[in-house]
Amino acid sequence: MNGILELESAPRFPPHLDAAVGMEELSVRLKDFHQEHLLQFWETLSDDQQSHYAGILKGVDFKHVAHMFQQTQASSQQAAEAIDRLMQPVPEDVYGGVNRNSPDELAEFWRRGLEVIANGEVAVVLLAGGQGTRLGVNYPKGMYNVGLPSGKSLYQIQAERILRLQELAAHACGKRGTVPWYIMTSEHTRHTTDDFFARHGYFGLDASSVVLFEQEMLPCFDFEGKIILEKPNKFAAAPGGNGGLYRALLKEGVLADMDRRGIKYVHVFGVDNILVKVADPHFLGYCVAKGLECGNKVVQKTAPNEAVGVVCLVNGVWQVVEYSEILPETAQKHLPDGSLMFNAGNIANHFFTLDFLHHVCNDLEPQLKYHIAKKKIPHLDAAGHPVIPTKPNGIKMEKFVFDVFQFARKFAVWEVIRKDEFAPLKNADDAADDTPTTARRAIFDLHSRYIEAAGGSFVDQTDRALTNGHAEHVVCEISPLVSYAGEGLADIVQGKRFESPLSLTAAQETLSRL
Repeated sequence: MNGILELESAPRFPPHLDAAVGMEELSVRLKDFHQEHLLQFWETLSDDQQSHYAGILKGVDFKHVAHMFQQTQASSQQAAEAIDRLMQPVPEDVYGGVNRNSPDELAEFWRRGLEVIANGEVAVVLLAGGQGTRLGVNYPKGMYNVGLPSGKSLYQIQAERILRLQELAAHACGKRGTVPWYIMTSEHTRHTTDDFFARHGYFGLDASSVVLFEQEMLPCFDFEGKIILEKPNKFAAAPGGNGGLYRALLKEGVLADMDRRGIKYVHVFGVDNILVKVADPHFLGYCVAKGLECGNKVVQKTAPNEAVGVVCLVNGVWQVVEYSEILPETAQKHLPDGSLMFNAGNIANHFFTLDFLHHVCNDLEPQLKYHIAKKKIPHLDAAGHPVIPTKPNGIKMEKFVFDVFQFARKFAVWEVIRKDEFAPLKNADDAADDTPTTARRAIFDLHSRYIEAAGGSFVDQTDRALTNGHAEHVVCEISPLVSYAGEGLADIVQGKRFESPLSLTAAQETLSRL
């Protein structure tokens, strides 16, 4: 497949109209749904532009589009109502984690996770439809290099974690399974991402196991429900949020491809977490051992008012409640042991069985509600001049990947340590957090702790041991091809003292100064 899944004539917008619909009928339809302004500059277009634009407009089901906007408005009003009184924390019997389960249980989960990987039953799905706008770049975020000594991008780091994990599973189980990597892109990122992987030889992965697919685009509206005209022959459109995953899995043939490969379990995560444990055996093993349809990885909140959604029960149904929907007094509630009552911070890291995804994609996805994201959307003024707004002037409609938790009959959460597994990259370095610098420092901190746990130590130029707070000064990068999560390092580093900067590379399998 050359790394690209062949599409099944998937629509980029909601269900199409008959392509034979004429311009006169199209004009009537636009007027019926108060979108006649989309032909405002028709006479200024060339014949070729008119033909192309007419084809796009004929492919939009404006009845469905109007329903989407109305549904979004209704959902927004409902979300404004406080749900605090309906929230319940995650019960202890469905709350596992690296600090909640015994060492023996963790070892068994790890074994089970490697086993399903070795059996070829695990796939990973990467949510990578966004561009790096907030980072200040005009290319997909997965291509970003945070400034590690190796110069590796997020994509390369994740690819190498898959390669290492396949080796660990083969060594532990005596047979080799492939973990196919499905990458959900958007219209904006598809071809750039494909070219990037091809140029880099898929980072050592088999090209047929790297499958790109595309989520659909949705029109953007102004606050009155008019589709925003971006150019005389183009209306504004955007990816429909990470919850667009479910339509894309079905429409682009991904579920069928997973069936063909014998996949049973799927790990879904966002592209921007530089510490993500791809197909984490502990997480997989926990979910498989519990017989879950759906699992969610979480971290403890850093503070009651941290801007992160929390996993909880609402009216007895699993949900992620956004921080903005929780009253301050509710966020401050504590349990008898002193921990926060609503403490399961969502980090966009999920487990699904393939059977559950089939049920969601084929039967339940239409029940998911759209959410509003108010954005600054470029548009044309009445004279046809382009306008770059300085404040939000419209909405993008989104569905969220976690909205399907409500459908799960068997659900649980797996809590991990934030500094070990969660360092999102969202903003440029002029922001306060979630920047290239914080992501880079998170890697250095984690990898230096791996060295110390394996019996190595760091010293300064005078050979004095670096102890508390040394991570601020140590530069340490371990290739994922050498160690997935700190394993296999003792033979290399035990009893040795190292100065910063330090790099452990796969090519040499030895430590070398940078």
